[in-house]
Amino acid sequence: MPSRLEPMLAKPGEVPESDDDQWAYEIKWDGVRVLGLADRGSWSMLSRRQEDVSDRYPELAPIAEALAGHSAVLDGEVVALDDDGRPRFQLIQGRMGLTSPAAIRQRAAQQPVDYVIFDLLHLDGRRVRDLPYLQRRELLEGLGLDGPRWRTPRYRHDGGADLLEAARRQGLEGIVSKRCDSPYRPGKRTGEWIKTRVWRRQEFVIGGYIPGEGRRAKRVGSLLVGFYERRRSELRKGETQALHFAGGVGSGLKESDIDYLTRELHERERPESPFAVGAPAGPKARFAVWCQPELVCEVSWTEWTDVGTLRQPAFKGMRDPSDKDPREVVKEF
Repeated sequence: MPSRLEPMLAKPGEVPESDDDQWAYEIKWDGVRVLGLADRGSWSMLSRRQEDVSDRYPELAPIAEALAGHSAVLDGEVVALDDDGRPRFQLIQGRMGLTSPAAIRQRAAQQPVDYVIFDLLHLDGRRVRDLPYLQRRELLEGLGLDGPRWRTPRYRHDGGADLLEAARRQGLEGIVSKRCDSPYRPGKRTGEWIKTRVWRRQEFVIGGYIPGEGRRAKRVGSLLVGFYERRRSELRKGETQALHFAGGVGSGLKESDIDYLTRELHERERPESPFAVGAPAGPKARFAVWCQPELVCEVSWTEWTDVGTLRQPAFKGMRDPSDKDPREVVKEF
């Protein structure tokens, strides 16, 4: 069994228009990316940042038994489904960051999760990640992983535009296009995998907030978010990462979100702005509270404005610290 692996990543982009028959298309699942490691009855789960999150999802442990003695490394997404069977990122947030076994059991009963498995990296002592995508999928489907809380979803060999439109109609996040002949490249973001979202949506780093008004005067009113971009540094004779301001996000924040963010951001306050490029504008900008850029949230929006900020942004949820390094957050669209 490999001792360390990172999931392969997809580049944002449009559905390929040429060589449609050379691509396979999958639904993009709105959850938390996790590698599953099964070794003759044992089971563990690793986040993108190589943190063991096995105890957080106890309902997924029986997958090891379902593998009937195989050893395997699986790639997939842990998702929480709504009443219509659609994955909703907001629903899985209550499962993040829990450490108490009693709290984990309680949340698991209230909001169980599913593991959607879409790739296979290692099987019974054999490194299969060098095989083409279609061969890996054939081996994965041969394992028969279709249980009460896990499944291997179907994919399409062509017709990406049709699948994207179906995802749009069903209120799903989007699709991922994968070259049929592509190997699995751990930790790499190549043009062999392309993610296309129905709406513009990505992660942003939280660099501060504007307090609310009235009863919310000491609580978060809107978030100040940004993204990292590499730039030349003459002083350091190389490249540095600069945090760009992308705008304020107040829509979509629920009372539970505000409670959590107020507590977490108070602990991270700092005297100066973390944004190297851009700054909030308007009459409320002078009330900005700056924070260490350590938390990552997910935001949807319609388009970029002429001054480089988000138009009609809406808060969608927090990313798990074990799932996303703030320094990896870049402008995707």
